[in-house]
Amino acid sequence: MQILKNKTNIDFIGKRKIALFISTAINLIILVGIAVWGFNYGVDFAGGTVVEVKFDHSVSAADVRKRAESGGLHDVSVQSIGSADENSFLLRLGGVTQLTEESAAKASTALQALGGVDPKNVRPDLANGIINFRSAQSLNAEQVRAAVEGSGTGVEEVRELGQAQAGGFDYQVVASGMADRIRSALMSGVQQQDKPDFEMRRTEYVGPQVGKQLRNRGVMALVYSMVAILIYVAFRFDFKFGPGALLAMLHDVVMVAGFYLFSRAEFSLTAIAALLTIVGYSVNDTIVIYDRIREDMGKYKGKPLAEVINIAVNDTLVRTILTSGTTALSLVGLLIFGVGEIRDFAWAMLVGIIVGTYSSVYIASPLTIWLDERAAAREAKKGGIEQPKVA
Repeated sequence: MQILKNKTNIDFIGKRKIALFISTAINLIILVGIAVWGFNYGVDFAGGTVVEVKFDHSVSAADVRKRAESGGLHDVSVQSIGSADENSFLLRLGGVTQLTEESAAKASTALQALGGVDPKNVRPDLANGIINFRSAQSLNAEQVRAAVEGSGTGVEEVRELGQAQAGGFDYQVVASGMADRIRSALMSGVQQQDKPDFEMRRTEYVGPQVGKQLRNRGVMALVYSMVAILIYVAFRFDFKFGPGALLAMLHDVVMVAGFYLFSRAEFSLTAIAALLTIVGYSVNDTIVIYDRIREDMGKYKGKPLAEVINIAVNDTLVRTILTSGTTALSLVGLLIFGVGEIRDFAWAMLVGIIVGTYSSVYIASPLTIWLDERAAAREAKKGGIEQPKVA
């Protein structure tokens, strides 16, 4: 297949200064945006509850969201999964248990109303969804359950811990998970409460500490991969090529992160997978151009390095178009038929392919020229002679 019949002679390197200026400005805007607004972290990183629900009749995501909101879930995220006739949805909600600062305060007031419960002896554990309290008199477990549920917090279990040595009776109330809250909200629109029109197929909980750990490990995986690639490029080529490849990778990662920042797509483990894929794609395209540059440096001895790089980029232009084009075409199906995180992944990959191809020419190559010019300037300074830059 012949995309370009004649060899091109485009002056890519001649436009490197304006390209670097634009790239630097965009990268700074993205970094400032991340610092000010931050990402829209998904349940993987922020913690929360994910429930898969399948309805026994035709229903849209908008209908499910409206039904959940009418049941009191105003911060729920609804995502359709599978084909339209499957009527399956993922509902995401922040938090693992129904116990919050507000609900814990109401539950404490309700327990005090039972009598014999000092406010100082009510100790909510929000992270684990547990209320520990001590009562001066013995209480019935059902009585405690009714009081807490009456305050608006679902109860999974009431544990009677027995009499304390210092006097009084210790109890532990385990709050229900958010899945129960989601079920109750969806049941609010069902006339026959004993016959729901949906089935809860899967429930996943991710605590805030686990989410933070996943986020940190994902970022470290990204850093380690870039360091390993830098070491490989430094050994595979000359040292002056390594920083260019690293800067190109950083540029691509920031640009794809900008997609997640401004689109407000969920930043989750899928986003980390997209970034890792883009890092590999970016360095692959860069290495192909570097290989041709090294080959042309031996072929065109005496030519300025900028001119040699221009020749190398033009020689690999058809290969770059074919590789980037076919990779982008493979994402079309995901963009058309994909939903939720799959479609976000496809968009992130498409952005990464574009900036990865761009950075190989306008980020990696110019930095190689700059490092080479610096090295030549140092040599000329030592010899006391100003020498022109050649390959």
